[in-house]
Amino acid sequence: MRKLFYSLIFLLTAVMAEAQVDIGIFGGPQVSSAKYTVQNKKQSTESKYGFQLGASVKIPFEHKLYFSPAAFYSLKGYHVKLNSPSNPPDTLAMDNDTRIHTFELAALLQYDFSENPSHLFLRLGPSLDIQLFGKEKFNRKNQTTVEQDMVFSFTRYGRFAANLIMQFGYETRNGLVIYAQYSHGMGSMNNADFGPGIWHRVYGISLGKNFRVKK
Repeated sequence: MRKLFYSLIFLLTAVMAEAQVDIGIFGGPQVSSAKYTVQNKKQSTESKYGFQLGASVKIPFEHKLYFSPAAFYSLKGYHVKLNSPSNPPDTLAMDNDTRIHTFELAALLQYDFSENPSHLFLRLGPSLDIQLFGKEKFNRKNQTTVEQDMVFSFTRYGRFAANLIMQFGYETRNGLVIYAQYSHGMGSMNNADFGPGIWHRVYGISLGKNFRVKK
């Protein structure tokens, strides 16, 4: 995973040295939840409010098509009500309320629907989701409540997850950007054998600004 990250940084640096690029910043609110299953049985989940904040690059690739990678912080979470034993968090848990701080690397392609300076666009591509740290709070069947740090390991929650991101938005001639985003978890963030399947689901709206890098 580390080699893949360094390779992406090297490739991005090489391309930026040769092409006319835009560097952007963005941020905005989001609503996150999860698809949560125990032994293939879907559990009821509720959403949590959060936000994302980061930077992106827009690099010409082909006619109206651009490479637009991004790196950003994302505050995610979910509240699940359990009708089957789930470990993690605990075989006696009846629910679990989480807040997860993540760092995400996205390799997106952007298609501009017009060559006009102000235009609609669509971005699509995969992302690597790094779970930095998190908190969980759950009630147990023995009438106790547990509040603790989430443990990321080979036998608990996974440190990494994969997502598919889609963004649809509008960019103005002066570089202002607004877009709606949906992130669909493709890889479960649980590593425990016989444990639950947990896939992120995130909806958000972001505002941003692109700055042209002059050569």
